Parts: sequence; structure tokens; C-alpha cells
Amino acid sequence: MQSIKLNSHVGSDGILHLDLPVNVKNVELEVVVTVENVNYNPKKSEKLDWSPEFFAKTAGAWQGNTLEREAQEEYDNREELF
Repeated sequence: MQSIKLNSHVGSDGILHLDLPVNVKNVELEVVVTVENVNYNPKKSEKLDWSPEFFAKTAGAWQGNTLEREAQEEYDNREELF
């Protein structure tokens, strides 16, 4: 198996053309292509963070039945570590 890493440009047609010399002839090959945008920089809105106003907008917004915490069970007695 041989790995070849290269940078290439996609034209305005949106099609990536690859010409790769592999130094073999008349054989079947399995080719794996991974495409990664080297210039990709997600906008702040695309990141998976809480927005600054999220908690202010959602605090106290629950409209359903009153939430109640169930009674807690007793903890098991465990052996001391030390």
C-alpha cells in the first residue's frame, strides 16, 4: 500500500481532477480519497457552544408540570481506601 498526500485546487466547475502517477500498469487498484478543506474556518455561529444569551432566554421557561426531585436512596457502605 502506498499513501500519496497532495494539495489540489478545485475549479469553478466544482470538480476535483486528480492525476496520480502510481508506477504500475494493468492492475486493479483500490483508491481511498479523503477530502479536507485546508482553508475551512467555521464561523462563530457554526461552533457548538452555548450562545451568550442562552441561559437568560431559557431560565424559568419550563411550562410543564412542576419538576420534583425524587427521594434519594441510601448510599452503600463501602470499604475505606486508606
